[in-house]
Amino acid sequence: MKNFNKKQKIIAIILLIIICTIFYFYNKNTQNNIAEIADLNLSTNTNENKSEIKEETEEKSKEKVIVHITGAVKNNGVYELEPESRIIDVINKAGGLAEDADVTTINLAYKIEDGMKIHIPKKGENLENNRTQNPNNITTESGLPKTNAEGETSQSNNQTKKVNINTATKEELDTLPGIGESTAQKIIDYRNKNGKFTSIEEIKEVSGIGESKYEKIKDMIIL
Repeated sequence: MKNFNKKQKIIAIILLIIICTIFYFYNKNTQNNIAEIADLNLSTNTNENKSEIKEETEEKSKEKVIVHITGAVKNNGVYELEPESRIIDVINKAGGLAEDADVTTINLAYKIEDGMKIHIPKKGENLENNRTQNPNNITTESGLPKTNAEGETSQSNNQTKKVNINTATKEELDTLPGIGESTAQKIIDYRNKNGKFTSIEEIKEVSGIGESKYEKIKDMIIL
């Protein structure tokens, strides 16, 4: 700068300062834009991942059924199983049957439903050892559906029509001895809350139905 005069030197310095300032702010803005893009991508990916995880969780939840098992099994409790599972699968999930279990009136092949409650009776608790269930869940003496000449399920003329406690209306339940309108409603409320009865003895878990009342109705009810 020996050939520059003082004025030219000042102008050159000012231009240099301007150029450095422009470069500084340009570089800073570029870095900020890159950071914003990176944050946006990270946020988008995070939201997408959360959405995918939520969808996977919901799908897995839809693929499972949850049931409650009580009584003569090694571990009473609530269990999650695959769809199309049977009562025997729930028993195995609960550690198997207890030594005093009596499953003579339990249809172990019965397909479970979400929200169902299953009660496995103990020996001595089950007083109808000669009864069993056919594949259609109809209780008969032989374990097979009784049919008439047209192939329809029927009962002998000298038998009283039995009440299906899993499907009976309030009026039908009210026809049972000792079961009034109030108790009939309790049976329906229990069924709605816990799912279908899995044994006739389970009706004793309904408030108002004790051993003596059960003895009166046990031969008049089926599943």
